[in-house]
Amino acid sequence: MDLLFDLIATLSRWSRGHLYDIALAIMATLLVLFGPGINAWVQRRIGSLNFIFRTLIFVLICAVGYGLAMVFLTPWLAQGLGHFNNYTLAPVLLLVFFLIGVLADRS
Repeated sequence: MDLLFDLIATLSRWSRGHLYDIALAIMATLLVLFGPGINAWVQRRIGSLNFIFRTLIFVLICAVGYGLAMVFLTPWLAQGLGHFNNYTLAPVLLLVFFLIGVLADRS
């Protein structure tokens, strides 16, 4: 059992050094998974507007909205993941990536 705890702690310590990159991967994957749904919702809401306004709003949401989400939400996610201790970080990351995989499989 000590070997398992040592492996988890080692993986967590390694993950802690790459937490920003891991958070960036999680955010990018979530935006790829939920982006089409968000885009469809926006298209339904702005479908009755003029073509120029629809295009402008869509570009602003896709380029600026998703870009700002990546830039500003990634550090928050990394900071939130940093609150886990060395015995819970690796299992939480494995669970998060497993759940993202399940979501991707169902999409």
